[in-house]
Amino acid sequence: MTDPVLSIQNLSKSFGGLKAVQNVSLDVPSASLTALIGPNGAGKTTLFALMSGFLKPDSGSVRFEGQDITGHAPHLNARLGMTRTFQIVQPFALQTVRENIAVGAHLHIKDRRLALREAEKIAHQLGLAALLDKPASELTVAGRKRLELARALATRPKLLLLDEVLAGLNPQEIAEMIPVVRGIADSGVTVLMIEHVMQAVMNLAQHVWVLAQGQLIAQGSPAEVTADPKVVEAYLGHGTAARLRKAALAAHTGATA
Repeated sequence: MTDPVLSIQNLSKSFGGLKAVQNVSLDVPSASLTALIGPNGAGKTTLFALMSGFLKPDSGSVRFEGQDITGHAPHLNARLGMTRTFQIVQPFALQTVRENIAVGAHLHIKDRRLALREAEKIAHQLGLAALLDKPASELTVAGRKRLELARALATRPKLLLLDEVLAGLNPQEIAEMIPVVRGIADSGVTVLMIEHVMQAVMNLAQHVWVLAQGQLIAQGSPAEVTADPKVVEAYLGHGTAARLRKAALAAHTGATA
C-alpha cells in the first residue's frame, strides 16, 4: 500500500458538551481519490478543519508527509502542500476569474505577470478559459464551484481537501464536474472529498470513510460501505432502516414462496 500523505491519529474536538469529533484515526494514501461521508452534523467539516489547521484539536495528531503539523496554521499547511476548499464558496466578487485564480498562484509565485499566466493555464484545465476576464460576481453556482477548485489548484497542492464541491449543483452540472475532479486526481494530486452526492462517491472514490456523531463507523469501498447496516442506520435512522429490512425480507419471502 502507498505510504500515507496524511495520517491522523485519535483526533478529538469538542465544543462545550458537544463531541464533534471523537478519536478519529485514518490514513490517506498518496495519489489516491478517497471520500469522507456521513449524515448532516456527523462532524465531517470539523474534521477537515482539524486536518487543515483551521481548528486545533483537543487531542490527537495530524501528520502530513510524515511531519507533525498538529495545530499548524492553514497558510503554513498550504505552503507544505495541503489545500482545502469550502462548501460555501466566497470568491473575490469584483475581481475577474483570472485574478481570483492568481490569488492562489501567489502562494508560490511572487511575480504578478507569471501568476496571471499560471491562472490562465489552470482555467483551461478546469473549463474556465472562456470566463477568464469575467467578474467572479457574474458566475453561476457551477462556475463559482469551478473557480474555487481552480484557486485551490493554483496553490500547487499535493493533497486537496474538497468540502462538498458538488453541493448546490443540478444533475447535469454534477455529471460535468465528476470528470473535472477525476482529472485533478489523475494529474497526481491526492484528493480527499467530503460528499453527500453518492453518485459522485460511487464513481470517483477508491476508499470511503463513514463518520456519524463524530465517530468513524465504517470504511471500505463505496459498494461495501453503502451496504453496511450501520451506515444505512446512520443515514436513515434506526426505525426507517428496520422497516426497510423488514420490507425487503417480506418481499424476498413472497418471491420465493
